[in-house]
Amino acid sequence: MPTIAIIGPGAIGGVIAASLHRGGGHEISLCARRPLGPLTVDLLGEVEKFTPTVLTDPAQGRPVDWVLVTTKAYDCAGAAAWFPMLVGPSTRVAVLQNGVEHRKRLRPWLAEAQIVPVMIDLPAERPTPVSISQRGPGKLIVPADADGSRFVALFARTQLSVTTSDDFTSVVWQKLCLNSVGIINALLLKPTGVFGHEDIGALALGIARECMAVARAEGATLPDDLAETILANCRAAPPDSMNSLHADRAAGRPMEIDARNGAILRFGEKHGIPTPLNRMAVTLLAHMSAAGQ
Repeated sequence: MPTIAIIGPGAIGGVIAASLHRGGGHEISLCARRPLGPLTVDLLGEVEKFTPTVLTDPAQGRPVDWVLVTTKAYDCAGAAAWFPMLVGPSTRVAVLQNGVEHRKRLRPWLAEAQIVPVMIDLPAERPTPVSISQRGPGKLIVPADADGSRFVALFARTQLSVTTSDDFTSVVWQKLCLNSVGIINALLLKPTGVFGHEDIGALALGIARECMAVARAEGATLPDDLAETILANCRAAPPDSMNSLHADRAAGRPMEIDARNGAILRFGEKHGIPTPLNRMAVTLLAHMSAAGQ
């Protein structure tokens, strides 16, 4: 029976935990700042109620087969506090986060071979501390290697789509292109319906195309009409839907600016590719956040 510790049992971590619990065959622990009672997780209409094993102090940990990091990208140092007790010689640490720098974020604490990067696309929300809802189909993709295959096997009896890819670089950059336009919602504090405006749509296309240019310089293979597809998907989504960057700013929480659009700036500079729209958006959002706006 694989042993799994999930660090960061928010909306994403809760859906992952409930999915694995429902599938059975695992020993699961949640690593949290405070105790959790029974959880009720709606997995697209299938409700999973369970009382998880919760660790509230890193000293309570013991080596496990898998550590799943589901914290926001900016909180890797907090997640790393759990590693000394949870990570043994054969432990693999899967990083279920946004962006394209999964391994880089955890290199200060782990050997490269221990880190398994995961592209995750899993709409979920946590309306109360003890209830979580999955809002759409979940997709996870990992590199096509031995650890990737072992990771996929963990989810064999779940409702989530978990697969490997021979071109993980393209996978994570395509996801970042999709995420890149969400900075517009965070700036305007308006949900997805705002993309129906022609001028906002044109801005979204420009932001996504800058990301595509950087992605291709990094070796990603992307469809030529990706930006148009992203905009079409935004316009087809429920007009009141809210991405995580928007939700975090609205709630006054830290935002993943650096892992998302900030990465586009960094890699653009690396390759000498101008990214003026992303730069303006990052600059404005960073100043608004610092001012508490």
